[in-house]
Amino acid sequence: MILVKKFRVTVQGETYEVEVEEVSEEANTPSEPVKKTEPKKQPAPQPSKPKESKKEDKSVAGGNTITAPIAGNVLDVKVSPGDQIDNGQVVMILEAMKMENEISAESSGTVKEVKVEKGATVNSGDILIVLE
Repeated sequence: MILVKKFRVTVQGETYEVEVEEVSEEANTPSEPVKKTEPKKQPAPQPSKPKESKKEDKSVAGGNTITAPIAGNVLDVKVSPGDQIDNGQVVMILEAMKMENEISAESSGTVKEVKVEKGATVNSGDILIVLE
């Protein structure tokens, strides 16, 4: 008896569906001759080109930005335009996968613009705050 199982395999970022035959000992009895078949030749998978990052440039109109490290929902914005912030200060709380993540400033400066508000959904790399 030959059992066929289907699997999904990911190789270098490309996903393939493959079938694997499991041959039991009973299939090799003289009453059931084993058929030899040539393997099906399929074109070799082409390597995919690296996808360009959608992350924004760190400088926007002469200032630095704070970007979302992961996709999620904005739970709280702790700064407003005009606020002076220090390196490492928590400026926002982002919920991702049911966990609250503190978003901290990577440099000191003055908040020029807050691009998101409480309740917004953001993607990884989205600009959250612009600093002067």
